Amino acid sequence: MSLSTLPFNQPSASVITGNSINSVSKLLSLNNVSFDINQQRLLSNINIDIAINETVSLIGPNGAGKSTLVKLILGLIEPTDGQITPHQKLQLGYVPQRFAVPPILPLRVRDLLAQADKKRLTAEQRQFIFDNLSLTHLLSRQMLHLSGGETQRVLLARALLEKPNLLILDEPMQGLDPDTEVWLYQFIDELPEFLRCAMLVVSHDLHWVMKGSRRVICLNKHICCEGQPSELAISSEFQKLFGHHYEQPYVHQPHACEHHAPSELEL
Repeated sequence: MSLSTLPFNQPSASVITGNSINSVSKLLSLNNVSFDINQQRLLSNINIDIAINETVSLIGPNGAGKSTLVKLILGLIEPTDGQITPHQKLQLGYVPQRFAVPPILPLRVRDLLAQADKKRLTAEQRQFIFDNLSLTHLLSRQMLHLSGGETQRVLLARALLEKPNLLILDEPMQGLDPDTEVWLYQFIDELPEFLRCAMLVVSHDLHWVMKGSRRVICLNKHICCEGQPSELAISSEFQKLFGHHYEQPYVHQPHACEHHAPSELEL
């Protein structure tokens, strides 16, 4: 799929060397963040820096604390210890894994999208999103009656219409057919300059994460390992958790047009 383009140019401010991020380019930092509930520690000593326009993939087994971490970043819960520090004013976008609409609620696609702030994007930019996510013919449909792929496209559009500088995608492809997965991943990878933002992608799709990510964080209540896929592939922590699912190391090759880049949230 080749996305139509618009004449918007914004230089990338992200400067990343290895696993370190230039302080000027930091968007959000988590410093020694821990979270307890009912005397049980769900997350311990989490240290993460996310850069402007950077895409970070977050992986981990069930119960690793991925949803808790997302909740903390969204500000839905407060850390027991540590600090979460935005280095710029955050405009958050969030695409959940599931979106349940009560049958009694007549919520149309146009009603959900109309909740976005119309001042964030121009009419031309908004139309770009509608056209490239194939939403125009869905506007009068009830959210309750959409397919899984249609629902995910609408939720992604709703998030992008707010022009976020940090977009959180929690298992965005779960339950979708392979063709729709490829189509949506490509759309995310090819976002135009006016929509570019940092992304935190929570995924169980290890094949996509290890093939298409530049930076991966492996979580298991603490950060087990992080770095480029080729670095993770040879770490003992990664092998213990995912070795039997992994194929070949992938070395990320940046190129000129590259775009650097949840589910009901349950603790």
